[in-house]
Amino acid sequence: MTPQHNVTPATDWWRDAVIYQVYPRSFADGNGDGMGDLAGIRSRLPYLRDLGVDAVWLSPFYASPQADAGYDVADYRTIDPMFGTLADAGAVIADAHRLGLRIIVDLVPNHCSDQHEWFLRARAEGPGSTARERFHFRKGRGENGEEPPNDWESLFGGPAWTRLPDGEWYLHLFAPEQPDFNWDHPAVQDEFRSILRFWLDLGVDGFRVDVAHGLVKAPGLPDMGRAEQLRLLGTQSLPFFDQDGVHAIYRSWRAVLDEFDGERIAVAEAWTPTAERTALYVRPDELHQAFNFHYLNTGWDAADLREAIDSSLEAMRPVGAPTTWVLSNHDVVRHTTRLGGGLARARAATLLMLALPGSAYLYQGEELGLPEVTDLPDDVRQDPSFFRDTGQDGLRDGCRVPLPWSGEAPPYGFGTGGSWLPQPADWAPLTVDAQTGDPDSTLELYRTALRLRRVQPGLGAGDAVEWLDAPDGVLVFRRPGGLVCTVNTTGTPVRLPTPGRLLLASDQLEATAGEFTLPADTTAWWEE
Repeated sequence: MTPQHNVTPATDWWRDAVIYQVYPRSFADGNGDGMGDLAGIRSRLPYLRDLGVDAVWLSPFYASPQADAGYDVADYRTIDPMFGTLADAGAVIADAHRLGLRIIVDLVPNHCSDQHEWFLRARAEGPGSTARERFHFRKGRGENGEEPPNDWESLFGGPAWTRLPDGEWYLHLFAPEQPDFNWDHPAVQDEFRSILRFWLDLGVDGFRVDVAHGLVKAPGLPDMGRAEQLRLLGTQSLPFFDQDGVHAIYRSWRAVLDEFDGERIAVAEAWTPTAERTALYVRPDELHQAFNFHYLNTGWDAADLREAIDSSLEAMRPVGAPTTWVLSNHDVVRHTTRLGGGLARARAATLLMLALPGSAYLYQGEELGLPEVTDLPDDVRQDPSFFRDTGQDGLRDGCRVPLPWSGEAPPYGFGTGGSWLPQPADWAPLTVDAQTGDPDSTLELYRTALRLRRVQPGLGAGDAVEWLDAPDGVLVFRRPGGLVCTVNTTGTPVRLPTPGRLLLASDQLEATAGEFTLPADTTAWWEE
């Protein structure tokens, strides 16, 4: 396949980009087997162009046994047949570029599948083999090695170690089918630089780095002990997360990204104790962006939101990186449900997020106002943590239900063969077709907001907001360029002075004689 390089002038496009996350198995089904795929994604790219996003982030589509929905990768250079072929991936990239969209792909460097060639060889060659040095193999504790090597626990619940029949244990911070790489080994580092170049040659515009904080483990793999106590106080990272050694890895990756034309980028999924620790991942010689989980986890409260906004902007300012903003993704409850105020609050939260300086991430379906599906039967769930006793809540399937495109009944145009997770029977009013052209729909709200972001000088890139006087429970701020954003997080309407010409509001406003009424759970944009 012919490599595709984007030869474009420097634009810093990523500093104010709106990036749309596609979860491939749930976006669109192109072959009628009930599972979303690359052909389905390709057919819906014009929809994403018309929505107004700048880039599309594709969750994993690599060859995988699917023990964790593709985050257990068996081959980083091959497409899983359930999604298509490498030629299909190339076609998606080429079509996206013709439509003016960039493509970001998920990269999973902390762990692979237990069916990966390297791990199969490590199992076969046994204790003491060089193949095992690419992972974390250890002898167990106890008289006969029957206890795990340390007290680390998997994020999916249970011990972070699994014992093989030969007596050795291997480390997996997630499912047992996901052995962690040993990033102290040069072969691991070389392999991932090669993987980066493989996809960059194919034309991708960047990478979302899964578990970016987890690659390096503390020397000696010590027990949690005092580290856990300090972590709970927010003063120290865990011995298997956010170790300083990760930064040398990302400096080497930045050098690879900079070899290619077209401003290729990387964004870190980095869970850290503080925003200042997150900022270390986006220093000028490391990655370009990092997800802002502090903001995602902030509730619908004016004072808390203001603190999260200020601290996020302040943390990124010294390293010159854009702040990112996100409300939903494939691992959390959709914000229409999570924020507790239904669709009205979700719409208001969206306009607030899109008014903030920096880059915004959207999760597929939020532009339709989709709620979390909370009543999935146990026998259809596929989240691996659902089947374990502790760890994550195991309910991530609720945000992964396939999208409704058209029609009056499931599968709502998702495909011709049903859908891998059942869709609610009352989603007909939420389909793309039902909302298109309706000025009051959530879809048209998103389309208008994203169009305004492109043309209004007061929206997009930047590193600061100017807070203006406002009543309790209300946020009012100005952006350079003459945009004012007003947000009512209270349960009652408030009366405010009109700051200018109304551009967009998440709900209907009433204005008289230089004042307007901002309804409960409503955000409005104004041009001064």
